[in-house]
Order: sequence, then C-alpha cells, then structure tokens
Amino acid sequence: MAVFVALGAFLMTLAGGWVAQRVTDRRHLVLGFAGGLMLGVVGLDLLPEAIDAAGNPVFGVPAALLLFVGGFLVAHLVERLLAVRQVAHGAGEERVPQVGLTAAAAMVGHSLMDGVALGAAFQVGAGMGAAVALAVITHDFADGFNTYTITSLYGNARRKAVLMLFADAAAPLVGAATTLLFTLPEEPLGCYLGFFGGALLYLAAAEILPEAHHEHPARSTLLCTVAGAGFIWLVVGIAD
Repeated sequence: MAVFVALGAFLMTLAGGWVAQRVTDRRHLVLGFAGGLMLGVVGLDLLPEAIDAAGNPVFGVPAALLLFVGGFLVAHLVERLLAVRQVAHGAGEERVPQVGLTAAAAMVGHSLMDGVALGAAFQVGAGMGAAVALAVITHDFADGFNTYTITSLYGNARRKAVLMLFADAAAPLVGAATTLLFTLPEEPLGCYLGFFGGALLYLAAAEILPEAHHEHPARSTLLCTVAGAGFIWLVVGIAD
C-alpha cells in the first residue's frame, strides 16, 4: 500500500514541476492550502500518534517531542547551510548552476525520507498511513515545483531541471520500497515519526507558508491555509 500511495507522490511531484512552468498568480493559493494541510497533519495526527508510540519520557520529556524538536532543528540547519530560501527567492547577484543542483539534490534526499516515513506510517496503521500520505503527496507538489524552479533559476539547462524533477519524483517510491524489507518496532517508529513531524513542520512554517505569502499577502491565501488545517481536523475526527 505504501508503494502504491508513493506512486501518487511521484505523479504529484511531476505535476508540481509541470505547474512551475505554467503557473501564474494562483500559486500562492495552492501553497497556502498545502501549508495548512501539513500543519494539520503534524499537530493533529502525526505528533499525537508519535507520542503514544514512543514509550517512556527522557528526562521528563516524551522522546517523540525531543525528536520532534530535533527534526525541526536539523531541517533548519540544512536549510541554512544550503540557503534554500535564498536560492528559491533568487537572492545573490551571481547564479552558479552548481548551487541550483545542490539545492535540488537536497530536496531529492528529503523526498527519499518522505517515502521512508510513508512506509513507516503504514506500519502503524491504515489511518496513520493515510494522514501521512496526504502530507507527503501535498508536500511533493511543492517539492516538484521548487525543484524545477531552483534548478532552472540558476542557469541550468531545461534537460537538467527535468532530470532533477524526475529524481525528486522517484525518491518517495524508493524510500517507501525500502520499508518492505523491514518492520520498525513501535518505540523507534514513534521516535522516527516525531523527528519527521518536526522536519515537516519546519518546511511548512519556514518554506511553504512564507513562499505562499511572499508576493501575495492576500486574505484568500490565509483562508486557504486555515481550510487546509481544518480539512485535516475533519479527517482525523472521522477516522476516530
């Protein structure tokens, strides 16, 4: 099931790259809704499940929460080292093609971990898997969009941009397939999902939502974000 759902992530990533070549002023609404979905999945479903599964606290704090903070900080460190935001916004006067390829490669690595998280979530249960699948598929649309944009923005040929787009699309499939070879015990699984939730929240708060409001700080974008979080609340409520 995880690999089958990862096919959706594959197609959504390609769709994001396709839209990157054609989108006009509606991009902010799509990214705003995607950010709301990711926020809802982390806060309303992923993190509570991770806390329940992760076992005993560590020095008074649930292990899943410690790794949640760790995932957030690691994502922040990677973002700062590679300056993904500056690249995405076209900062800097000199645009070296290798910078765009490096940033795109980092997104491919993240998408690989998305696939692992997807497979791990389905090991917890179908409901958890469905929630994480929604987050991964939604996030991969933005990943595809940004992978193509960043690669081409820094002067790389269209062929390289398309190649990086396909690598980013295939990464969740590879990651999900690896989880067919092993089953994670409940406690390590909860810890991993906590770490993944922290990284996912960072991407939503520091990358997706600021990008949504960057050029269009419109009320409609905020409403899309609220609608995305509310939709996840509805999904969680129905599932319970």
